[in-house]
Amino acid sequence: MRYRVWHRTTYTYDDDVTNSLGIAYLTPRELPFQQVRERSLRVTPATEVRDDVDVHGNTASYFQVVTRHRELEVYAESVVDVATPTYDEAVLAQPWEDARPEARPDSPDAWEAWEHALPSPMADQGPEVREYVAASLTPGRPVGEAVTDLVRRIHADFAYDQGATTVSSTVADLMTERAGVCQDFAHLTLAGLRSHGLAVRYVSGYLATTPPPGRDRLVGADASHAWSAVWVPGLPDGAGGRGPGTWLAVDPTNDTWADDRYVTVAWGRDYADVTPLKGVIYTEASSSRLTVAVDVAPIP
Repeated sequence: MRYRVWHRTTYTYDDDVTNSLGIAYLTPRELPFQQVRERSLRVTPATEVRDDVDVHGNTASYFQVVTRHRELEVYAESVVDVATPTYDEAVLAQPWEDARPEARPDSPDAWEAWEHALPSPMADQGPEVREYVAASLTPGRPVGEAVTDLVRRIHADFAYDQGATTVSSTVADLMTERAGVCQDFAHLTLAGLRSHGLAVRYVSGYLATTPPPGRDRLVGADASHAWSAVWVPGLPDGAGGRGPGTWLAVDPTNDTWADDRYVTVAWGRDYADVTPLKGVIYTEASSSRLTVAVDVAPIP
C-alpha cells in the first residue's frame, strides 16, 4: 500500500511567544517492509529545521522560532510504501521463556533488545500488571501464541475511551479505570511482558482507517496511533550461532498484528521517547490551545 500522510499541529497563545524550541518525531522510518518516497516538514513562522538520528534510529527534527508569534504550526507530509511484515512460524513457535534476551545472549541482536526489557518511566510494572499478563504466559507456550492471546485479552477487557486517561496517565491508572486509549494499551502490553523478562518496544505511527459503508472518508480525521513490538530471537544457524531476531508488531487497541495499514514513524522505550512534538516556549501567555489534524490517504 502507498499512502500520503500529513500531520498538522497548531498551537495558539493569548500573548506573544518570543522564543520556541521544538523537537518533532514525524518522519516515518525506512524499514524492510516500509519505504519513504517523499518527506517534508515545515514550521510557521518560517525557520530552519535540522534532522538528526536518535539512539533508537528515529529521525528527530529540531527547530527554533525566534520571530514573535501567537500561532505556531508544524506541518509534516510524506509518501510511504508499506507492506505487511512476514514472520517465520518456527521463530514464533519458540517457548516464550526462550524469547527473553537473558535466555539468548548468543543472539546477534540480543544487546539491542536488552534495553527494551528494562523498566521505563511511563511503563510501571506493578504486581497487578505482572499477574494480569501471566495468564497468557503459561509454561512452554509459543511466544507468538502467548503475545497474541495477551493482545486479545487487553482488547476484550479494556474499553477504548478517550476521556478515561490523559497523556500522563500510568499503567496503574489504566488498571484502575479499565479504559484508555492506544497509548495506554501499548504501555500495558510492554510493561506486562517486560515484567516477565521479554523485550518490547513502544511504536508510534499512523493507522489508515476505513470509513463506514456508504460514508465518504473524512480528510484529517485520522490520528497518531501507538502499538507494541515484541523481540523474538532467531533460530540456530547450524554454525554454533543464531540468526538475527525479529520484532512481532501487535496492536492491542484493535486486536491484531500490524499489517500494511500501519505506518511506522518511531520507536522507543515508551511514549516519552517518541512524543510526536514537544518543546519549550518563552512567553507571558496565560492560556494556549492545541489542535492536531492527521490524514492517512491511500494512493492508487
